[in-house]
Amino acid sequence: MRRIVTIGLLRACLGGVLYLTLALPGWAAGCREDTVFLRGPWGSARFTVEIADSIGERARGLMHRESLPKSHGMLFIYPRPSVVSFWMKNTLIPLDMVFLDPRGVVRHVHHMAVPGDRTPIPGGKDILVVLEINGGLARALGISPGSEMRHPAFGSGAAWPCT
Repeated sequence: MRRIVTIGLLRACLGGVLYLTLALPGWAAGCREDTVFLRGPWGSARFTVEIADSIGERARGLMHRESLPKSHGMLFIYPRPSVVSFWMKNTLIPLDMVFLDPRGVVRHVHHMAVPGDRTPIPGGKDILVVLEINGGLARALGISPGSEMRHPAFGSGAAWPCT
């Protein structure tokens, strides 16, 4: 009889743990390379991202793509903070570009970059990461300077560190 009660209690406890694990918001589960979380006074957002961290991947970016799912994007990660600039050559869809410093704080947002435009889009100095998402989405969500990103690229000095 005691064994049945113990197994029953164990099942009840594990069920509670499973429920809490599933009920936790995504940002509480830790960081993953393919996911970014953003937060600010406007609320929060999550994007599934492709990583562009080599010279070739950053040069190609989202060129020649005809669409991008709404909750997806591309995360450009640089080896060190620097002055970065983008353009839209061979890019077929309008994009928002979110420029972040080494702490994961948004410094600049460029809204609705025009497909095919070769005009440089400067992000500012001391930029470590750039997130490209569908054009108009940053404004619709409220992503703005001062918002914070959670991702392993920012390390222990991040404004919103991974746990």
